[in-house]
Amino acid sequence: MKASEGMFEDSVVYVTTQGSQVRIDGGQVVIYDVDGDDGELGSFPVEKLDTINVFGGVSFSTPFVATANEHGIVLNYFTQNGKYRGSFVPERNTIAEVRRAQYALDDRDELAIAKAMIAAKIRNARTILSRKGVRGTTVLKDLGERVSTASNKDDLRGIEGEAAERYFGRLDETLVDGWTFETRSKRPPEDHINSLLSLTYVMMKNEVLSGLRCYNLDPFLGVLHADRHGRPSLALDLQEEFRPLFCDAFVTRLVNRGTITHDQFGNDNRLTDDGFQAYLSKFDDYMDEELTHPHFEYRVSRRKAIRQQVILLRKAITGELDDYHALEVSR
Repeated sequence: MKASEGMFEDSVVYVTTQGSQVRIDGGQVVIYDVDGDDGELGSFPVEKLDTINVFGGVSFSTPFVATANEHGIVLNYFTQNGKYRGSFVPERNTIAEVRRAQYALDDRDELAIAKAMIAAKIRNARTILSRKGVRGTTVLKDLGERVSTASNKDDLRGIEGEAAERYFGRLDETLVDGWTFETRSKRPPEDHINSLLSLTYVMMKNEVLSGLRCYNLDPFLGVLHADRHGRPSLALDLQEEFRPLFCDAFVTRLVNRGTITHDQFGNDNRLTDDGFQAYLSKFDDYMDEELTHPHFEYRVSRRKAIRQQVILLRKAITGELDDYHALEVSR
């Protein structure tokens, strides 16, 4: 299968070819080029898949959807440019006991988990800046230490907001000549770096969503982000510790190594089709790279690390662990 037509890593498939269809053929999930002349683009054993991500004009056959439901395969829908639109969640992914424990969390329990997430985010932000040779981040260290003193969620949000502002104020120092970053902007992104950050946050949110659903947690009931219709608050909460360590580090790598250039953006500051295909290929490679997990102390891929954090979060919620151990890397 060509990189531009889809990618496969262990249990996750990305389908980007417009006009293709995901089908079932015996025990194989088959990607077929319906609108073009390429025929079968790829084939994967159904028992090895847990997630299929489709972008733009990609369809599913009815027999495949039935098979996905039976085997617990999550289907995530994106626009062609990577904006998350929704998911199909199999019936078997709902376990009442886990959800009851999640819904029973009180404010104290939620605050304790949220503190661990935000403390890790701030520590990871310092780590990323340090890796790029940025010095003078004592203010971030102080803000990280203040997390433990937060008496409520509003206090914690205030600390996190100040830390994010200080961190983004130094992010420009991590970029090579020809690239600049002044301030975070979202809708719409005002420059190419902001566009890449937003896209990567969407991609990472989907990784977290998939992990939460695999382990039967409700992604819409958060511990820090406020409840809002359609907002996956718990996914956004858990994503916080991955933003500097995985997302921002990936964006700076793309531009500093020349993998993505300014020529690969359109007038709206979004990636062109070719640029997006290059981005997806590198993102999947990046998620397959390994790091030593600080809690388990063995090497895992970034994608597996996210799943492990979901497991730790679930154990903290159900009382199997006294505390949540966020992914925090000190160097």
